[in-house]
Amino acid sequence: MTAVPFTRGNRVSTVLARKLGGELLTLRDTAGLTQPQAAEALSATAAKVAKMERGWVPFRDPDIQILCDLYGVTDPKVVERLLNLAKTDRGRRKAKGWWNQYPELRSLVEYVALEDISTGIRTWQGAFVPGLLQTPDYARALAIGNADWDDPDDIDRFVEAKIARQARLTDTSPLSLWAVVGEGALRQLVGGREVMRVQLAHLAEASRLPNVRLQVLPFLAGSHPGMTSAFSIVSFAEPGAMDVVYMDTTSSTLWLESEADAARHNATFERIARSGLALRDSTALIERIRKEL
Repeated sequence: MTAVPFTRGNRVSTVLARKLGGELLTLRDTAGLTQPQAAEALSATAAKVAKMERGWVPFRDPDIQILCDLYGVTDPKVVERLLNLAKTDRGRRKAKGWWNQYPELRSLVEYVALEDISTGIRTWQGAFVPGLLQTPDYARALAIGNADWDDPDDIDRFVEAKIARQARLTDTSPLSLWAVVGEGALRQLVGGREVMRVQLAHLAEASRLPNVRLQVLPFLAGSHPGMTSAFSIVSFAEPGAMDVVYMDTTSSTLWLESEADAARHNATFERIARSGLALRDSTALIERIRKEL
């Protein structure tokens, strides 16, 4: 899956809509009903029901009420949660966040949109410093090293957008960030020694924020469950909005949105964190590496 909002014509599939559609699909299957039967209750086509269940169209409150009645959902709390989820999704579709000014963000657009309204992020990065903790020079050196830019001005705009994300760490309702970073990421000379000295100093300073928890996974930890991939787990305050797992690779960007995937990656993250250094020891190692440079 691509991380840019899924589009077909003027239709957009969002994370929350896919979550809501998936829940309604599960309720329909549990009730033993077909898409044509659901479509008949809505006075719609089976094709429309299929689009709803895949998150391609926003949900109207009356449609949710009708489907809940059809599927035998009698718990008012369940119905209210689905309605709140639909309302949040409709509002998010209409929102025009600052990130839309930066086409240079490319596949990061939907992730940044989610990050902006999330309450917490847990991220494991073994190869580089997480974006929310990068300095401008470090972010620029990463972009240059990626060798995927035709226009140098695009790199500057990309870096500007990446740094703008960091306002979430210090705004009036700050994002809670728990980052585990591999020791290799701290020793890799991205941009050279001076860039890394400044980057490491920035990490040590950021770790003192009350909403930031920064751990280093040392080389001495040996084999660990995070060796095969990096990932971020994005959490939300909205009812029904389960954790979303984000993974970015050289060939694709993946969103994992099921309860099973969220639970598995949360468990994996906790295992990685247990292999990491304590917070104070992590800061001490960061300072030691900085001095070595």
